[in-house]
Amino acid sequence: MTALLDGRIAIVVGAGSGIGRAIAGRLIAEGARVVVADSGTSEAGMGADPTVAPAVAAALGREAVAFADSVASPGAARQLVDRTVRAFGGLDLLIHAATIRRDVRIGRAEPGDWEAVLHTNLSAAFHLLAAAAPSLAARDGRGRVVFISSSADADYHDGQAATAATDAGLLALMRAAADELAPAGTTVNAVLRPASGDDATPTAGLVAALCTPAARAVSGQVLAVRGDAVEVLDTSSSVRARLDVATPAALADDLATLLARTHP
Repeated sequence: MTALLDGRIAIVVGAGSGIGRAIAGRLIAEGARVVVADSGTSEAGMGADPTVAPAVAAALGREAVAFADSVASPGAARQLVDRTVRAFGGLDLLIHAATIRRDVRIGRAEPGDWEAVLHTNLSAAFHLLAAAAPSLAARDGRGRVVFISSSADADYHDGQAATAATDAGLLALMRAAADELAPAGTTVNAVLRPASGDDATPTAGLVAALCTPAARAVSGQVLAVRGDAVEVLDTSSSVRARLDVATPAALADDLATLLARTHP
């Protein structure tokens, strides 16, 4: 039986731990080959550990390769895409799950704190998308982009101005890119990161569903797993549906049907 994502080639940025690691594993389980991109930096964006990406790639098996450099610049993003195309022959799926946090109150924040969060959480996503767009467009409608965002409607705490700004910017970038890349058949969506301590497996299943052929009509959406439901959010309303995240093929069909009914 052919795997759901057989032959698909993916880059997962931030695959060294957490939700990125879970997504990389799920994509491989569904038949994809994955570039594990992670510089091994801390949650605050400090330092780097070049052993993280190779260790995860080795644990995931022969369908994974590592990229241990930071990708937060245009040149590095192009290098990652070029290396992926050389290694596997193309690029179908781009998942950006890398974020940092520096929670500092506005009146006490150093300019470097603000710049570091915007650079990693938002600018890097744009640079990667710009570098990958031609390769994704060349895949005959198979191109998929998923941004992992902290939240679309979070109650941000004091000190999280930079996180709030990058979350809003990432969702705006997603919607603009969905419109711009639609003629090439590339879909662009955002999925909310699971809360700290929550099982990342259902969210990884949702991401896998968005990467399937059945999700070709699902684009420009913000989605989340909330308990046993998948929630589709937009600026005016949200739709909750109890969809099976354990079966990405069925989930993709159900999402397409749901959106056709509620977002005509």
